[in-house]
Amino acid sequence: MAKIAVYGAGGWGTALAIMLCKAGHAVTLWSAHASTLERLQRDGQNSRLLPGVSLPPELAYSDANDIVSGADFAILAVPSGAVRETARRLSGLVRENTIVVNVAKGFEEHTLKRPSEVIGEELPGIKVATLSGPSHAEEVSRGVPTTVVAASQWQDAALAVQDAFMNPMFRIYVNPDIVGVEIGGATKNVIALAAGICDGLRLGDNPKAALMTRGITEMARLGMRLGGRAPTFAGLAGIGDLIVTCSSEHSRNRRAGIYIGQGMAATEAVAKVGMTVEGYTAAHTVHLLAERHGVDMPIVTECYRVLYEQKDPYTAICDLMQRQKKHEFEDVWLRGSNW
Repeated sequence: MAKIAVYGAGGWGTALAIMLCKAGHAVTLWSAHASTLERLQRDGQNSRLLPGVSLPPELAYSDANDIVSGADFAILAVPSGAVRETARRLSGLVRENTIVVNVAKGFEEHTLKRPSEVIGEELPGIKVATLSGPSHAEEVSRGVPTTVVAASQWQDAALAVQDAFMNPMFRIYVNPDIVGVEIGGATKNVIALAAGICDGLRLGDNPKAALMTRGITEMARLGMRLGGRAPTFAGLAGIGDLIVTCSSEHSRNRRAGIYIGQGMAATEAVAKVGMTVEGYTAAHTVHLLAERHGVDMPIVTECYRVLYEQKDPYTAICDLMQRQKKHEFEDVWLRGSNW
């Protein structure tokens, strides 16, 4: 049995707390807001985000930062924009042998840094792992079979997460490529927003399939330029997460895209979803990263223009369709081809 502190009582933090509690671990769920914890205890469920899913009676609750003291794992289940603040709360409290597990999928907006980079700055010397992959909170909380990846530059940290968190309904693979895993997890949210726009425009299956396929190409292009490894983008944190986020009714990013495709302004669409839509911020940060590093990402560029420059979504689709002719695999063109 491990002692686990889960920082963040949103849908994903609550789902992980439920799953880990049922797996036999001693779990404490944290929120900065005492009223949130009172509501969870009173209702016996996270009625707003995970309605109908009972919270285990053995789950503990706290709004104290020092629940990390003595913990084997500290899970940071907060939006990417809150990772630094939350990690800073742990400074001076977290033990040297505690593994910090990031589950945020995004970049810090003003620095363009990945979550594990931010955590490393705030908690130097602490081992960090990232848990990512196709894993909607709504399904994990109900015990639906789910498979994800634990990535870390420290092999022992990734293996420890795998050993402790894996159970019959939650399978974990390990991956040393934390750069690729985090870039895949963040960038797929932008593609999912674009896929939602296609659904909102009622364009059908063909453009959405093309968007997803070319989207994974853009994810890999950026990821490899920043130090990620190609196989990661063909795995759970790449195409796996992309598929589920672009197609699921649970996807906040897809839902926001649907509203935009139906004619709603981007800010209004995000507000209507009523929960964190990471793809909205990621469209800005990924666009900046692509420009900074000279990476061609036309889908991300058009999505950015729709979200931040009020470009008409259908016009953006048409502009993507009429780009100059390309070879599908131009990055791996084989010389000597006789056609």
